[in-house]
Amino acid sequence: MTKEEIIEKTNQFLVDEFEVDAAKITPDANLKETLDLDSLDYVDLVVIIESNFGFKVVGEDFINITTFQHFYDYCYNKVTEKASA
Repeated sequence: MTKEEIIEKTNQFLVDEFEVDAAKITPDANLKETLDLDSLDYVDLVVIIESNFGFKVVGEDFINITTFQHFYDYCYNKVTEKASA
C-alpha cells in the first residue's frame, strides 16, 4: 500500500466516522482539535485503524501524533513494517 493510498483511505474513514469536513483535514492540521476527539473517540479511532490497516495500535504511539501528517506517517510505517515482516 502506498502512502497516497493510506492517506486517501484514512481521510475517507475520518470523514465517514467522525463526520469532519474533508477540507479541514490537511497535513499540518491538529488531529485532536480537527476531529474534536475525546478519550472514547480515541478508542474508536484505534479500532478503525486496526480493522482498516491490520496492525495493532499501541497507546504510547499516539503521544507524539499531533498532526495529520504524523498520523499518516505512523500508519504508513506500521503498514510497511507489517508487510516486510
